[in-house]
Amino acid sequence: MKEQDRILVVDDDESVRKTFSAILEENGYVVDTAENGKKAIEKTHKNFYNAALIDIRLPDMEGTELLTAMKETTPRMRKIIITGYPALQNAVEAVNKGADAYVLKPPKMKELLSTLKEHLQKQKEEKQLSEEKVAEFIQRRSKEIGQEKRK
Repeated sequence: MKEQDRILVVDDDESVRKTFSAILEENGYVVDTAENGKKAIEKTHKNFYNAALIDIRLPDMEGTELLTAMKETTPRMRKIIITGYPALQNAVEAVNKGADAYVLKPPKMKELLSTLKEHLQKQKEEKQLSEEKVAEFIQRRSKEIGQEKRK
């Protein structure tokens, strides 16, 4: 059975959370939601998420602040900022603080799903590459230890 990707939707607007959840679940994702930054951080301490869709304006903090906090709890999680307040400064700050993508509200759902899928694929490729590097290191180190014992 294929493991489903887990997505965290962080938005203070309940209708946005419900809409995104319904669409993401229809597309095979496991979805969790948070209405503010504090709850999102708590959830990332307790659960693993492959990606987060984060509103740039939250009641308790800016989405860009949440990016930094989430980097510490789930460093490999893909983070996509979603904003109804497009500004070059917001986009630059979001990218500088670790956003993997920046999407305008209301998003075209096909584009959002495509962006999400693309970033989840990159995540899988990075994980595979990391696992291959670890396997190579173990193999090489085993040979080195074997040679040292023969000396």
